[in-house]
Amino acid sequence: MPVPSPSIRPKSNRPDGQAMGDRLIVENRMAPTEAVATVAGQDVIVGLSQPHKALPPKYFYDARGSELFEQITELPEYYLTRTEREILATYAGAIADTVGPCDLVELGSGSASKTRLLFNAYQQRGLPLRYVPVDVSGTMLETSAQALLTEYDNLTVHGLVSTYDQALQALPPTDSPRRLIAFIGSTLGNLAPEPEQHFFQHVSQALTDGDYFLLGVDLHKDTATLEAAYNDSQGLSAAFNLNMLQHLNWRFDGNFDLSQFRHVSFYNEGDRQVEMYIESLTAQTITLQALNLTVEFAQGERLFSEISRKFDTEVLAQELLAFDLAVRQVFTDERRQFALLLCQKQSLGMGI
Repeated sequence: MPVPSPSIRPKSNRPDGQAMGDRLIVENRMAPTEAVATVAGQDVIVGLSQPHKALPPKYFYDARGSELFEQITELPEYYLTRTEREILATYAGAIADTVGPCDLVELGSGSASKTRLLFNAYQQRGLPLRYVPVDVSGTMLETSAQALLTEYDNLTVHGLVSTYDQALQALPPTDSPRRLIAFIGSTLGNLAPEPEQHFFQHVSQALTDGDYFLLGVDLHKDTATLEAAYNDSQGLSAAFNLNMLQHLNWRFDGNFDLSQFRHVSFYNEGDRQVEMYIESLTAQTITLQALNLTVEFAQGERLFSEISRKFDTEVLAQELLAFDLAVRQVFTDERRQFALLLCQKQSLGMGI
C-alpha cells in the first residue's frame, strides 16, 4: 500500500495517542473509567428521581443492546438503515465530486458500514481522504479502522475515542482543503429541539467557511409505517428497549426484573416524533446498589427511554441556516422516506 504524504502522516510520538502504523492513529480522549462511571451514575440518579422518569438513550448500548440494534436494522419494517444506504449508494459520487479531498469526520462511526460507500467513491476518483471516526467504543473504532485500511489504499485514519462534544471542540489539525463532518443514521432525531440547537452550534464552530456537513434524517410520513418500524412483529424493538434495564442491572448492581415491564412505542403526530417508554406492569421497588438508589414504580408508570423525531427538509434547512450551515443539496429516495442534507459552512456575508 502506498505511504501517505508526510503532511497527513500520523506521528508516533504523540503522548495522547497510540500510533498503529504509518496510516493509523487512535487517540483516546475519554475520561478515566471511574470518572465516566460517576458521571453516568449521576444521570441515572437524576433521571429516575424526577416525577416523570427518563434515561438517556446511551444506556441502550451495552454489548447486547448493540447486537439487538444491528438485528433491528435488518428487519423489513425498519426501513431507515437500508433506505439511507440506498441513497448513499446512488449519490456518494456526487458528494465526493462536490466536496473533493477532505478530512471526513464521522460522529458515531461504529463499523462504518454505510460510510464505505463514500470511501468507494473517493477511491474510484483517486482522491485522497483522511478519515476521522469518532466513537465512544475504542475497541469498535480500532477494529473498524484496521479493516478499512486493508480495503482502501487512499485512506489514512485518525480515530478519536470520544463523545461528540469533546471531538467537535478540538478536531485534529488538517492539511486537507476541506473538512466534511458526517452525522448520518438519523441520530439527530434522538435529540430534543434544544440539544439539537446546541449540537448545530458545535458543528458550525468546528467548521471553517467552505467546509461541509452531511446530515442524515428520517422524514415525516404516515403513522402506520413509523409505528411498525419501532414496534416490529419479531419483538426486537421491545427487547432492545427493555435491555436498557438489564444494562443498568449490570452497570449499577440493580434488580430490575424485565418480565415486570413492557415496551411501549407510538408516533406523536403533533410533535412529529416516535416516543418509546418502558412501562411497569406492577407496583414495585427497584434498587441500584452501586448508586445507593431506591426507586418506586407505580403500576402503569412509564419510564421515558427515547424519542425519534421526524423532519421536513425545508424547515430543517431554515434551522441550519441560522447556524451558518447552508443546505447545498438534498438527496432522498424515490418514496421520500429519508434524506441526506449536504450543507456548507457559510458565514454572514460570505459568497459561495
